Amino acid sequence: MKIMKFGGSSVADASRIKSVADIVLSKAENEETGPVVVVSAMKGVTDILLSAAAAAESGDNLYKKLILDLKQKHHQAVKALVSDNSIGVTLLIKIDAILDELAEILHGVELVKECSPRTGDLISGFGERLSSLLTSAHINNRGVPCEAVDAREIIRTDDAHGRAAVDFKTSGELIRKRIVTGSGNTPIYIVTGFIASTSQGVATTLGRNGSDYTASILGAALDADSVEIWTDVDGILTADPRIVPEAWVIDEISFQEAMELSFFGAEVIHPFTLRPVIEKNLPVFIKNTMNPSAPGTRIARNAAPKDRPITGIASVDDVSMITIEGGGMVGMPGIASRIFASVARTGANIIMITQASSEHSVCLVCRREEALIAAEGLEKDLSDTLHSGIIRSIRLNDGLEIVAVIGENMQGQPGLSGKLFSALGDTGVNILAIAQGSTELNISFVIKGDDKNTAITAIHRAFLSQRPRG
Repeated sequence: MKIMKFGGSSVADASRIKSVADIVLSKAENEETGPVVVVSAMKGVTDILLSAAAAAESGDNLYKKLILDLKQKHHQAVKALVSDNSIGVTLLIKIDAILDELAEILHGVELVKECSPRTGDLISGFGERLSSLLTSAHINNRGVPCEAVDAREIIRTDDAHGRAAVDFKTSGELIRKRIVTGSGNTPIYIVTGFIASTSQGVATTLGRNGSDYTASILGAALDADSVEIWTDVDGILTADPRIVPEAWVIDEISFQEAMELSFFGAEVIHPFTLRPVIEKNLPVFIKNTMNPSAPGTRIARNAAPKDRPITGIASVDDVSMITIEGGGMVGMPGIASRIFASVARTGANIIMITQASSEHSVCLVCRREEALIAAEGLEKDLSDTLHSGIIRSIRLNDGLEIVAVIGENMQGQPGLSGKLFSALGDTGVNILAIAQGSTELNISFVIKGDDKNTAITAIHRAFLSQRPRG
């Protein structure tokens, strides 16, 4: 039994939903147990929902027009996807009821002129609820039993709205109770991605693009054979093809390499996706809905060894670097803990850390909007050390980029760093900070944002210009 997840580009419109159904039904014909399918909202719908929420919060009637746009979009899809009148009428009633519910919630936001994180989670999940109904109705219309499942009924989380933490034990029990597999007469289940709920039934979300995470949660709970993430690219590429047109699809990659690539901005897979499947050792496949015959990328613990030193290149855009500098920091116990405690209080996430061996400076790299808040917090919390001269300055440097070179074969490779930095030096790219983990799985460095394309192209040319045969 497979878990198959289809993202927004895969269910963008009626024609794409038909293609998804073709793929799902072909899998169902060739397997003893039909797949469990996870779907995102139709492309652009989540953005419309967030725009409607923002409009309602500001008292702008635009949100009413956006609801009508959503109704028209989904009604048109029903006409294209469902020919059976009874199925179509039932589906339209359900869609209209969901959109009426949305309208009431947005009217409430308009009245109080506030959209709380809790309400934002509720609003942003409407797209998945609608797309799951469309997909399941179309498969039913083709004569195959199919059920839509609202993930809020089966995935339990805490109340950290926007990126809730999953209660795996409770969720696993609910999933196995609701989704019955193992016999040939069970229906195909179409599950809403991205959304969940607390034990009190309050809607939560798993983070933007969290439908991948939903699929892996289901895969682990149901002991699936594999999890397939269907998207609009042929697999995980060695680099962003918009920067490096000659980038190629990686056939196999380890869990650790995939986690590093996703953390450093590879958008093809959600960073949390691999957490549930690693424990169960379930392989994950990245496949292309628009090119289903392509083999894609296999992510697994037992990935085949590679004959090249690095696996891929990823990057994080629009970051800022906070530099805390001062001779008084040298040998001063507790200063590092004060720095990190201060950043933690602001809620900023540190992506990269470097410290000179002299202990004279510490550099923290965060996303730009978080770095500003973190720097302000540091100046306040460390004001005593600034006044006394222990810390000389706290500087913020904007407009930067993190580039990460990732690969398991980097371990114990003499000369690799020299080749890497020579490639960058030859193209005139200046490195502002460098970090390497003790596992030697990645080398990360900070450069000016304007140098991003030059740096990634130079690294790819130096290490990945020759595509492996076969």
